[in-house]
Formats: sequence, C-alpha cells, structure tokens
Amino acid sequence: MGLKSENIITFNELSDDDIEKIFSQAEKLEPIARGKKESNRLEGKILGSLFFEPSTRTKLSFKSATQRLGGKVIGFSRPEVSSVKKGESLADTIRTVENYCDIFVLRHPQMGSAKLAAEVSEVPIINAGDGAGHHPTQTLLDLFTIRKNFDRMENLKIGLLGDLKYGRTVHSLAYATSRFKNELYFISPSGLEMPREIVNDLSEEGKINETSDLEEVLPELDVLYVTRVQKERFSDLSEYKRVKDSYKVDLDLLESADQDLKVLHPLPRVDEISSEVDTSPHAKYFDQVFYGVTVRMAILSLLL
Repeated sequence: MGLKSENIITFNELSDDDIEKIFSQAEKLEPIARGKKESNRLEGKILGSLFFEPSTRTKLSFKSATQRLGGKVIGFSRPEVSSVKKGESLADTIRTVENYCDIFVLRHPQMGSAKLAAEVSEVPIINAGDGAGHHPTQTLLDLFTIRKNFDRMENLKIGLLGDLKYGRTVHSLAYATSRFKNELYFISPSGLEMPREIVNDLSEEGKINETSDLEEVLPELDVLYVTRVQKERFSDLSEYKRVKDSYKVDLDLLESADQDLKVLHPLPRVDEISSEVDTSPHAKYFDQVFYGVTVRMAILSLLL
C-alpha cells in the first residue's frame, strides 16, 4: 500500500497511482481528521518537524495529522532556537535529528534543500517548501480540493493568478493540472509572469494562455487559484510596491464569473481576496485548509 518513492520532494516524482492511493486514503481518513473517529495508526511513530521559515497551515496541519493518527511531533519552527544559529549545516541537522524521529517534514528558504536532505537522511523526507521551488503536499491538497468540488481533475479551465514568478505553489500546481489535461490560464502583472522554462515545458503538454487581464478571462474559468505577491522574495521593495495591489477579487468582480467557479488560495492572503468573498459559494480556500490535514494524514500513513 506504500508509495513508489520513499520521499516526497516534488510533485512530479509521484505517479498517477501514487496520487490515487493518497486521495483514496484521504477519503477514508476524513472522519478521523474531523474528530469523529480515533486512530492509533501512527502509534509509536515520531514526526521531525523542521521549519526554517514561518508557517501556519503547513506546520500545524502536519502536527494535527500526526496526532490524529496517534503519533508524536518534535522539532522547531524558528532556526534561531536550534544549532543552526551556531553555524550547523542543514546536512548535519538532518543527520542529528534523524536519530530522534521516523520521518521528517522540512521547510527551508533555499531551493534544493529538501533534495539535499533526502540524500543524507536515513528516514523519509517530505518537502514542505524549498524557497521558490516546490511544495508538493500543497499541490496534492489543491488537487484534492478540486476533485472534491468537481468529481474530477480533468478537462477544466484553471486560472493561476498573481505572483507566478516566485510562487512555488503555482509552479507545482501548473505541472500537476497540466498532467490531467486541463487548459491553463496564467494571469499576472508585468514582471511576475510564470518562468519561461515552465511555460515552455507545459506548452508541449496542452493549451496555455498568458494574460494580465483577469476580467477578460474570468468568465471562462472553472477554477481561479489566487496567490499573494510574496514580499519576502523581493530584493527591491519598490518593485514589490509596484505590483502588490495588481488584483483584487471581490463580489463585484465575481458577478461576471460562472456560477460554479471555485476560488482557491494557498493562504495566507493579504489584500488579493476581499473578506466579503468568504461566505460566497465560490470560496473554497478554507476547505483547502481542512483537506490539508486529510491529505497529509494519508501521506504519513503511506510513507510509514
């Protein structure tokens, strides 16, 4: 029942069979995630939670997923409270902490950090975000949310909006949704377009549309995946200020959308989605938050 890979570093490493196994398990584990049933599936297992960058949803959902299944969690949420502050390398941190746990979840600001960790670790590594690189478990919960709302992941028109240059969630999601034969719309302000290598890769797989005009393409979409402009990735603050308010999704805008449009967001949001949208039938981003627990419960179960 396990996965083909011992680690989850990028979404692309997962086969279609792996994805189906994860989603099937997530469906079965949903009552446990909601607290309606109990499980000791991970009794005696310890998750090493190493977060070198801030996190709310990913960190807490992995902790909830582990504890809902009877496991325990150790780790840190700020590198300054660890020996990293003393100059310890990531490789040495991994080699040390693997003696205390059965599996790692790692968030780190450097691209490729999870791959490096997997090369030195004797226990499985789950990438919870490596800089502007990959965030595969976020991609899985995004796909799971889409499937729950449409009963399929194929033949949809999906718009990715906002910071497509630095947003690791949209990089992974673009590859994932193109695998399932969807038409993609990349919507961004000038300077934050999807990286050319990703556009070139995906243009061979299916239809790709690029624009800066959200209002023009909105009526076409089944899914609008909104992202914040990531201030922490900018070296020039003036450039951030130029683009940070490029889009605002509110009820007036959504009047032109299809009535079945689903609005997703990996969160946290800043000003890009008005709070008035939260109670509309379009809003599914807090459902994503919950499905993060079920999907991560499934991943931990299958890897362990």
